[in-house]
Amino acid sequence: MAIGYLQVQTRTARGAVPLEGARVWVLDDEGNVLERLVTDESGETQKVSLETLDGSYSQDPGYVGKPYAEYGVFADAEGFEPVSVEEIPIFDGQTALLPVALTPLGEQRYSQTMEELDVGAPAVASADGRDQARGQETEQGETLVAPIVLRQVVIPNPITVHLGAPDAPAADVQVPFLDYVKNVASSEIYPTWHREALKANIYAIMSFALNRVYTEWYRSRGYLFDITNSTAYDQYYVPGRPIYDSISGVVDELYGEYVRRRGQNAPYFTSFCNGTTTTCRGMSQWGSVTLANQGYSALQILRYYYPDDIEIARTNIVTNALTSYPGTALRVGSSGLDVQTVQTWLARVRRNYPAIPAITDPAGIFGERTRAAAQKFQSIFDLIPDGIVGKATWYKLSNIYTAVTRLAELDSEGTSLGIGTVPPGSVLRQGSRGQDVVTLQYLLNVIAQYYPGVPAPAQDGIFGSETRRSVLAFQRQMGLVQDGIVGARTWKALYDHYLGIGENVPSPGPGTDTIPYTVQAGDSLWKIARRYGTTVQAIKQANGLTSDTILVGQVLRIPVG
Repeated sequence: MAIGYLQVQTRTARGAVPLEGARVWVLDDEGNVLERLVTDESGETQKVSLETLDGSYSQDPGYVGKPYAEYGVFADAEGFEPVSVEEIPIFDGQTALLPVALTPLGEQRYSQTMEELDVGAPAVASADGRDQARGQETEQGETLVAPIVLRQVVIPNPITVHLGAPDAPAADVQVPFLDYVKNVASSEIYPTWHREALKANIYAIMSFALNRVYTEWYRSRGYLFDITNSTAYDQYYVPGRPIYDSISGVVDELYGEYVRRRGQNAPYFTSFCNGTTTTCRGMSQWGSVTLANQGYSALQILRYYYPDDIEIARTNIVTNALTSYPGTALRVGSSGLDVQTVQTWLARVRRNYPAIPAITDPAGIFGERTRAAAQKFQSIFDLIPDGIVGKATWYKLSNIYTAVTRLAELDSEGTSLGIGTVPPGSVLRQGSRGQDVVTLQYLLNVIAQYYPGVPAPAQDGIFGSETRRSVLAFQRQMGLVQDGIVGARTWKALYDHYLGIGENVPSPGPGTDTIPYTVQAGDSLWKIARRYGTTVQAIKQANGLTSDTILVGQVLRIPVG
């Protein structure tokens, strides 16, 4: 028997909070316990070896069985709903990294249930038909696109995925685009394929999604999502599935690149199918393996199935990014404001992930300590651990920094709003206004950090369609009557889960990291504090200052945690 590997990560709040001490059981396909594991301070288990089938089976399109072994995982942590994941494919020589997103129990803790997830076979093994170009072709077979609304190709971060066919009642989840592509690639194809076949398929997956966004294919039709996970229309996304290391590395390398025709800006509509049990006018997934084994490069494979004039383009425009990727990877020897930004992000994330080492390099200087911190971050978040901050690491770090600081902001907002422990007695519906609506919107924003299927509404005190949509999603998630009205039962459920989050989610450690900064001409404590996202008082305390006076050339310790 061949050997594959499995590692489990237990986290919550969109990855912002690792769960140390979570219990994890690895099971065989008959439910027998093979391994009992406990997660470390980063929420990770050790990597375990598992028997599987030889990798040659997963490279043979004629093989009719499952070219892998299947295992299960059961995970729980004190104060959180347990999760069971079944039918996890383990491939020869591949590491499957299984992210287990645990959700906090309510304050009462009497409604404990178990979330059950089935991973199942990748789409390439399915005989289900695909019709991704549905509605996009004329009788002459010419490909059409929806009216173009966007002027530039942008990476949607997050991308909103509808978990079903377009008109099916299902949840919409928001997923960082990097994680989305890794999930889809791991759900569509086998990770044991030739690297050029993996690249060709990942280019097709990214370009397909970016085409849906660029043409506003669904949003222009009134839908509130960017893409579905139905293979009849789009591509396969499986919430909670494992990601394979070979696929993860290729996505990191290609992140932000896409396929287009020469002279055009739009991402090409890269439809595809498995090419054996189903065929289409686009790329054959199994055919890409044959071509790669014959020596074709990824671009040659793409040109074999799509027009000869297609090319690889790049975009660094990412929605909701704190700041755009500088375009050049940062590494030991780099310097400047972008390095300072990375150091600030890492220092803040370190409060939640203390395994990341402290940075003692001067501000804006990428030294060995910055490299070590970046490398540990990469290891924790399934990135190539080379200590170099390229585009994939930059945007993943930006995502996690945003998530951890958002939790801190919400905690502060809750204190200022005086949420308390007793729900309001009002009944709210679309059209309601006032302080109770602000409270409702705040509670939904907190809960949305832990339940991806609940969208976070704007906190404007107006119960509009966006707030109603969030209420409906929450009611569906909690098994309540889905009427969009916030009465006694919905208020009670909101407070129960909000208070449960406060009681059960671990708090980050204290912010004690500082970065040295040399005062420049024109600097003031206020300017420095704003630049680093801290306060004047914090800088004064860290340096023992009794006044706001600082001198050019003076070295200050800036608290960034």
